[in-house]
Amino acid sequence: MCGFSLLLPQAAANAKEFSFAVISPPVKAAMTEGILSEAIDQADSGNLAFIVANGIKAADEPCTDSLYSDRKTLLQTARKDLIVSLAASDWAKCIGENGRSSAAAKLNRVRELFFTDEFFFDGGIPVIRQSATAKFRSYVENARWEMGNIMFATLNLPSNNNHYVFDAGRNSEFEDRLIANRDWLHRIYIYAMRKKLAGIVLFCDGNPLSPPANSADSPVRRDGFVETRRYLMNLAAKFPGKILIIHNAEDSRASLLPAITWHRNMGELALAPGLLRLTVKSSSPALFVVIKEPPHAANHRQ
Repeated sequence: MCGFSLLLPQAAANAKEFSFAVISPPVKAAMTEGILSEAIDQADSGNLAFIVANGIKAADEPCTDSLYSDRKTLLQTARKDLIVSLAASDWAKCIGENGRSSAAAKLNRVRELFFTDEFFFDGGIPVIRQSATAKFRSYVENARWEMGNIMFATLNLPSNNNHYVFDAGRNSEFEDRLIANRDWLHRIYIYAMRKKLAGIVLFCDGNPLSPPANSADSPVRRDGFVETRRYLMNLAAKFPGKILIIHNAEDSRASLLPAITWHRNMGELALAPGLLRLTVKSSSPALFVVIKEPPHAANHRQ
């Protein structure tokens, strides 16, 4: 498939201050349609450069073609440029009728439905996808685009310990995606350095900066994020600008008043279900500003 979509007007692409929104899916199926629909309506009514859907369904929704099709139809109602970033609930947590994981099959299916030549959510943004590189042609979900002096990118990094499977022998999906993600991060970094960009924003599901939580129900014997975390830290140490990781929050850590936590030039922002707006201000040392929503907007996320 082609790695580019249509071009933005030059004035918008070079804007020094602009806003964008991120939609995080709810945890429970009963809330999904309402929250996503309302979030899209809120985004469409605002002056936003683009929207990122950081996942397309709740964890307890079925991984069926019917559900995927319905969700695709809903996301297509957005009038703003909308880019999809995959979450674990979209594929990595899917279980087949035999009780076994169907993650690999569902990942391929989601790629077919949401990232094809015939269907682009990112109709007005000059998006480059990792699939434009022959070696990583299947990783169509990893995308990058530039706006102002910021590089934005999506990274397939599921929250369930990066889909590291303990009893699988060779973790072929995990290992292959690890190589692809490292290559993708390297390309993002090289391009941002070459263009002397002020910042990089990564959209992903899991938080690569924090080791996965260990519990009795889900013991973690191997940190599936450790390689990505080390590589990100190495890149941040060499990058003169800021790097912001925007990820979906774990249930216990979701906050209705999200804020960016900075460690030197590396920032982390956890998303509660619903819509969150941010503004890029090139003239500000902070560079990224979370837009505080009125109380009634936040209440709909509960």
